[in-house]
Amino acid sequence: MTSNSDSSAQFPDDGAPKNVRSAAIASELEAEIVMGTIPAGARLDEQSLTKRFGVSRTPIREALHTLVARSLAERVPYRGVIVVNITRDRIEEMFEAMGEVEALCGQFAAERMSIGDRGKLEALHAQMGELAKSGDTTEYSALNTEFHGMIYKGTQNRDIAELADQLRLKLAPFRKKQLQSKERVMQSCIEHQAIVEAIIERDTRAASKALRRHLTIAAQEVLSTIPA
Repeated sequence: MTSNSDSSAQFPDDGAPKNVRSAAIASELEAEIVMGTIPAGARLDEQSLTKRFGVSRTPIREALHTLVARSLAERVPYRGVIVVNITRDRIEEMFEAMGEVEALCGQFAAERMSIGDRGKLEALHAQMGELAKSGDTTEYSALNTEFHGMIYKGTQNRDIAELADQLRLKLAPFRKKQLQSKERVMQSCIEHQAIVEAIIERDTRAASKALRRHLTIAAQEVLSTIPA
């Protein structure tokens, strides 16, 4: 794997929390895998990566664990951690699974969320609307994760919430650029409005439909950037 001479300056092993360094390293490797800079079949060698990023092996191992958990790489006996071949079909499969799980979360949240949590979800949506109008896509993206997390928690089912969170993390590398566009952020707000209204009205069917539609639109946008 080709080394990046600039990376060691960005990730010095200087006493910063290991989880912070490993998250930053995982994020950079994710981007390179998604862009194809690190090709499918490449071996992610611990020793090479420690030299590249200028850190000890612990944050590298944690970063590799993150990549494997997000299905960007796999552990192969006698070979180590290998970058997987991420095909268009594979991404579509993940979005399909995410859409169905989020639809289930919407159904359960509409049925089970407390009135207080419904109010918090509506308030968060209103805050995100102001951010969208101002063009603050960075903060909007951060609150978007919180928005969906509130819906997962609203299912009152830890296993479903955990599954939804895991799938969301797997798709995160492919969706990073989506909310950098003001136009997409505004469209996201419109989609969220339908979700919030359904949950507040305890309309389980409408909530499920709105969330499935929300993920379908996201999938279409991501897949449009990938050659058929």
